[in-house]
Amino acid sequence: MARMTAGRSVDLRIARSCVSYASPPKAYHTVDDLLTDVEVRVLGSLIEKERTTPENYPLSLNALVNACNQSSNREPVVQYDDATVAGAVESLRRRSLVRAMQQAGSRVTKYRHLVSETIGLVARQTAVLCVLMLRGPQTLAELRTRASRLAELESLEDVEAVLDALIAREPSPIVVRLPRRPGQKEERYAHLLAGDVTVDASEPAVAPRRQPDADRIGALEEALAELRTEVADLREQLQAFRKQFE
Repeated sequence: MARMTAGRSVDLRIARSCVSYASPPKAYHTVDDLLTDVEVRVLGSLIEKERTTPENYPLSLNALVNACNQSSNREPVVQYDDATVAGAVESLRRRSLVRAMQQAGSRVTKYRHLVSETIGLVARQTAVLCVLMLRGPQTLAELRTRASRLAELESLEDVEAVLDALIAREPSPIVVRLPRRPGQKEERYAHLLAGDVTVDASEPAVAPRRQPDADRIGALEEALAELRTEVADLREQLQAFRKQFE
């Protein structure tokens, strides 16, 4: 089978020092190594939860593990353990892509992403990139549907404009337009945070199956995942509270 490689390695620009949450950093340096799949999932999950459940954000380690492993809005579905996620978090902290913090009155360490500030993205760009990180290659229509819950994207033209900006970024793009596969009508897009995207050019495209209850089931799964995240967070807070009296 003939295989094609789309895009090139993304040249992430990372701030040398602590960045301001209000605006992108002005000083950058180049990161030679790309993100791992675990790091991509961790960052995508933090971005998503910041937008969908801001009342529970930043996330504790337990909540972040649950967010990474949830079955809805994830492709592929994974089962990372605490140590795997913690290792990715530590690596991302060293690159100024994640920050650890403790809220007043709590001993539980929580984590927030710094993707928008460190890489220099606006809300729409972060939302589209998040979907690509969590769901893999997507069409314009899929991105319009899935990213609109994270940022205001009213039309396919809005999504295309965001993608064009991410493709045209300097010094290197962070999104690539994939070549069409046989039988595929719509173009797909993928992120380059983990390096080049390899696609099988000879494999026929499979039309997505339409299931009437798919959206409703996905919404229920997401709600369940969010409840699990809240319970895990409350358990950690309770444990920290008990330790004060030991």
